[in-house]
Amino acid sequence: MNHTSAVKNTFSLRTILIVPYVALVLVLASAIGWLSYRAGDSAVLTVSDHLLLETAERIGQAIDRHLVGSGATLEAAFPNGMLAQADIDKDLVNLRSRFWIATSLHIDPNNYVYYGNTAGQAIGLYRHSLEEGELRIKTKPEENRTRYRFKGIDGPLQFHSKEEKLFDPRSRPWYTAGANAKNDTWTSVYIDFGTQDLVATRARKVSAANGQLAGVVATDMSLRSLNDFVRNLKMSQHGLAFIIEPNGDLIAASSGPNVQHSKDGSNVRINAKDSGNPFLNAIYGKLLELDIAKEGKGDAKTFSFEDAADERIHVAYQKVKDNTGLEWITVVAVPSKDFMGDVLTNIKRTALISALAALLAILIGLKILTWVASDLQRLSYAAVQVGNGAIDAPLEIIRNDEIGVLANSFRTMQLRLQTDRLTGLKNRDAFERGLNAKIGQFHASDKKQAFGVMFIDLNGFKAINDQYGHDAGDFALVEVARRLSNSVRAGDVVARYAGDEFVIMLDDVAQREDFVPIRQHIEAALAQPLKLANLTETPEVQLGGAIGISHFPDDGNDAVGLLKVADRDMYVQKFAAKTL
Repeated sequence: MNHTSAVKNTFSLRTILIVPYVALVLVLASAIGWLSYRAGDSAVLTVSDHLLLETAERIGQAIDRHLVGSGATLEAAFPNGMLAQADIDKDLVNLRSRFWIATSLHIDPNNYVYYGNTAGQAIGLYRHSLEEGELRIKTKPEENRTRYRFKGIDGPLQFHSKEEKLFDPRSRPWYTAGANAKNDTWTSVYIDFGTQDLVATRARKVSAANGQLAGVVATDMSLRSLNDFVRNLKMSQHGLAFIIEPNGDLIAASSGPNVQHSKDGSNVRINAKDSGNPFLNAIYGKLLELDIAKEGKGDAKTFSFEDAADERIHVAYQKVKDNTGLEWITVVAVPSKDFMGDVLTNIKRTALISALAALLAILIGLKILTWVASDLQRLSYAAVQVGNGAIDAPLEIIRNDEIGVLANSFRTMQLRLQTDRLTGLKNRDAFERGLNAKIGQFHASDKKQAFGVMFIDLNGFKAINDQYGHDAGDFALVEVARRLSNSVRAGDVVARYAGDEFVIMLDDVAQREDFVPIRQHIEAALAQPLKLANLTETPEVQLGGAIGISHFPDDGNDAVGLLKVADRDMYVQKFAAKTL
């Protein structure tokens, strides 16, 4: 009799059905967690790259401001095409007036302008302050320069001293550089003997009536304020920003000085490879590998690499180059750990919670994971939009968990990219984007509605900083921002452009004459006395400001053109007021 053996199944049907299904859900949950991590990582890196680019471009804008100021100083001292007289003594009054105006444009850093001619005569005007200047003159080649102190543009000259060493302008490097260049030119960066700060000199030759060389006019640009700007940038814990020349010599760095003492007691410039900062050395070495020095001027770019410790480093750089021979490179670098930090922890925690939820309640867990993935996808898409230039890309994620924290952090970063941190107004970039958008609406709409731009430069703001400190200056800027905001209509936009400069986009300004009451209203608001906070013994101060205007579409077809017209008009108004 044959008996068939029955194999007993030790696993219940419930186990056979549930275990593979639960395992499949866990795998799916793990996969979603991994995808969530990747999406969050991509989103944060996109935002980080954009922040690095913004910082590099901010440094480039600070450099441009120095360069523009130096060019404007030379232009005011000796307007392009103006011929020089053979004898400085015969044109002394005019030279003194022009040099005073020239050093008033950007007294920091262009407070010194000077001129030497082929006869060996020389004149220079050094501004100690807004009110006081020093005139340095020699009318005979064989005599030493005499220094005179005076106050105001036409103040009487008071003898101060006579230099002991003979100063011959024709033997100076700036004279040789300017005489041999067709246009403006820069000397090499050098260490100033008196201040021990880095300085560059911008020079231009001046022609005589016969078309031959009459002399060279020049102005010194101190790089101290540029170094302070870089050092005070709000970087991450391990972040670094610096400016270098193509040969590696430091112009400015957030990590340390740009000048050091040599063994013989003199000061020498620091090269990036000799900075003693391993992080800076690694970045500079990578820049040399990429041969960035051979690139032309352009927008800021990014790249990343792994250092000797296998740490991922994200870098943004921009080549700054003008037509006068200046060539610098701005660099901003942050290690990946500074960007990711808590974000990585939050994303991993979210994936873990999703997996546990799948074990406890499979259907609910899957729904939650789908919800999480959807929100992360929106976050990633919004980050990509920001990376493509749409800073105000909407992100409609309202949650109270880690994804919500990440979304709120993202929105906060978006807001910071558009907001001036001190005054709460829109910043320069947000204003220019809004201005270009306004122009685009004008061209796209059948109803053509003209509008205007107003450029405001505060008067006497530097004096507040110098006399009462930067806290008082910050309070003054906040108060001015409040007054300007209260002085405009609902459709107008007020922004802080730079330093003590503000701009306003005035909606629906049909014709140029409509600016008059608006200008008067804002001037009246600025003219109100200002009581500085926390200074009970301080009298009220007056600010006021020079106001320039431009009208669209009459004065330009883009944001840059409109702002340039308003800026130029503001300086015209400012010089007119000073002349009066």
